[in-house]
Amino acid sequence: MRRPLIGVSAYVEPVDWAVWRGVRAVLVPAAYVRAVTAAGGRAVVLPPDDCDADVLAVLDGLLLAGGADVGPVRYGQQPHPRTEDRPDRDAGELTLLTAALAAHLPVLGVCRGMQLLAVAYGGTLHQHLPDVLGSEAHRPAPGVYGTHPVRFAPGSLAARTMAGAEQVNSYHHQAVATPGRLAVTGWAGDGVIEAVEDPGRPFVLGVQWHPENEPDPRPITALVRAAGPSGPSVGDRDEGVRATGSTAV
Repeated sequence: MRRPLIGVSAYVEPVDWAVWRGVRAVLVPAAYVRAVTAAGGRAVVLPPDDCDADVLAVLDGLLLAGGADVGPVRYGQQPHPRTEDRPDRDAGELTLLTAALAAHLPVLGVCRGMQLLAVAYGGTLHQHLPDVLGSEAHRPAPGVYGTHPVRFAPGSLAARTMAGAEQVNSYHHQAVATPGRLAVTGWAGDGVIEAVEDPGRPFVLGVQWHPENEPDPRPITALVRAAGPSGPSVGDRDEGVRATGSTAV
């Protein structure tokens, strides 16, 4: 029996290595791949591509990774001075997400991925949390994760997945303001939304923290398990991809 194939959305950023400087490259932090592999899956890195969602026909689950901000045009706002978006990622990931939902694939959104999930369901974002909270508590220093308390709605997918967890890590300057058609099922101590989900589906979950960088990567483990043999059949996936085509949310 093959391992579940988990598509992981990727960045396109200028990077340096060896003698090369500022080369635009497709990349994703290795922590995502390690977490998927440790959970028994195989990670498939997905560069931004909004031509179609045909790749979902061979995938068993979708992980929307963290990264730059979701474009405010996607939720009807003007950009904040501190907003740094990536339109190519928005277009490509929304194409994949639309088709994944149509095909009933398990979906996990991490940080930016949770925010994109909320926007896809009709929600909005706080573009710069310090304007709301009056502090940088959720992004304490460049490249430094903070920690904060978290609580979950009893009986929710988030609560079942994270049973016993009292803290999570934190590195973000945006957050979900309104969840659209999703249910809010997790909160930080200061009220910032930490988890959203679609109660009408077996596994559509967004988490604001970075489980790939935690010693407790249970959201990713839960995604891989949901994408296992009991998940949607190949026929179901093909039907969802054909029905959705390349139309984004």
